[in-house]
Amino acid sequence: MSNIIDPLVERIGARIRAERDLRRWTLAELAEASGVSRAMIHRIERGESNPTAVVLGKLSAAFRLSVATLLDPEAEAPVERVRRADAAPLWRDPGTGYARRQVSGPGFPAEVAEIRLPPGAEVPYPAAAFAFHRQLVWVIEGHLTFREGEVPHELDAGDTVELGPPVPCVFINATDRECRYAVVLVRGEAP
Repeated sequence: MSNIIDPLVERIGARIRAERDLRRWTLAELAEASGVSRAMIHRIERGESNPTAVVLGKLSAAFRLSVATLLDPEAEAPVERVRRADAAPLWRDPGTGYARRQVSGPGFPAEVAEIRLPPGAEVPYPAAAFAFHRQLVWVIEGHLTFREGEVPHELDAGDTVELGPPVPCVFINATDRECRYAVVLVRGEAP
């Protein structure tokens, strides 16, 4: 294992630690609220482990924050009206290769992220990750199977789905080509 710490992973860890400290939660309390082990949370906070999308979903749900909020290292930076593609925060899930680029800046009232889901990848999120947000998924390229609870939605380029009441969801790319889609999130109670 390399001793080199990825700056983005380190900032994600620092953000999770700051959110935990803000709530005055112990590691055990965050572990209980999220379903993520204390050891894993400790490794993430120290920048020693890049969390998977599943783990980030569980932590964001526990904090009642969006995944984008935990991932965007620019959240505390001054708001820029122009964000160049190469300057937008890009995070890659070490478990699936799923890549998430934050399109909107921290001052914009909606969070917009571009997702690249590799062939064969499945990314589940718990219902609690959707409880305090309204979301729309828009497929830009490829095919996405979006399972909302027990209901599958087969989406092709140009198709959208507005998420309903919070249920566990799974983003699935069952094809042999990458799927690229956007997630648009607006804070507020889900329908």
